[in-house]
Amino acid sequence: MVKKWFLKNTIFTDSREKIMKILVTGAAGKVGQQFIKQFIADPKYQGGTIRAFCHNRSVETSEQVEVFKGNISEQDDVKQAMAGVTHVVHLATCKETPENIMDVTIKGLFWLLEECRVSKDFEQFILIGGDAGMGHFFYPHPIPVTEEQKHSAYPGCYALSKVLEEVMLEQYYIQYDLAGCCLRAPWIMEKDDFRYTLSFGEDVFGGPAWKDYVTAEEAARYQQTNTIPLMLDPKGNPVLRNFVQLEDLVDAILTALNHPKAHQQLFNICTDEPVDYQKVADYLKDTREYPSVTISTEYQSTWLDNTKARFLLGWRPQYDYKRLIDQAFDYVRTPDDPRIVWYPG
Repeated sequence: MVKKWFLKNTIFTDSREKIMKILVTGAAGKVGQQFIKQFIADPKYQGGTIRAFCHNRSVETSEQVEVFKGNISEQDDVKQAMAGVTHVVHLATCKETPENIMDVTIKGLFWLLEECRVSKDFEQFILIGGDAGMGHFFYPHPIPVTEEQKHSAYPGCYALSKVLEEVMLEQYYIQYDLAGCCLRAPWIMEKDDFRYTLSFGEDVFGGPAWKDYVTAEEAARYQQTNTIPLMLDPKGNPVLRNFVQLEDLVDAILTALNHPKAHQQLFNICTDEPVDYQKVADYLKDTREYPSVTISTEYQSTWLDNTKARFLLGWRPQYDYKRLIDQAFDYVRTPDDPRIVWYPG
């Protein structure tokens, strides 16, 4: 079966690529919008079209982009959205919202996969997973986390949903020989996101909420003096945490499209090395004279290993921790570019 798929996906001509029709779920999010932008700009996919599956928010339409408004948990909506689709890039997800996470992330994925397996047009399913399913920095990881490691979701419904997504897709490989792959991403950064992950103020992006580890007076002083938190694990060592820059993730999605070696594979998509909070503090001290303060936490270091993606796909991230920092701290927002937190982090 694998050989057949390999041959099928290495004889694509330009004309075949021009009729590619991709259904993008979660299209109005930061990954969805960036994917659409880069796909349309890539000469390799000239003539390809996007159907953006939108629910609450929407995207701009064009000759190459159409919008389908619907509910991913409804079978009829998914069936209509899948008409004529050759590829699916599944980005839709929820965070810690137990009231709808099963409808969106589990039922929605199920209906999508069901339509894919019976479609005559379908070619490939790409799931964007998350390292929450591996417990990222909640549990000790004494060796690098590869794609072979067992799932270990941290407490909460979001991490559980990331495990269930990966397992469901794997079972469709086994049951129906579905053509697909999963790109497992850690925390996704764009623009000035990384800067706000280091804030002692109410504007902190994601966790930890640094102000909760110090007094209110200290938090205010650290915020005013641009002091950087240097996160330590329970043994007093600087924490290593995994990130991926938005453009690198989208580049990985584009690389995986129709790639013969992506067939039924799981890939960790992240920077080559995790971000070391000691190196972050040192770099910001050297380049911007920002002070730092050590913060003892319950969190653990994790090294997410991207070797498989680099070896099989030939994908290479362009961002390391220095470029990630420089982008975030150099970014200047204009009035028409307000900071949007797509989800808590």
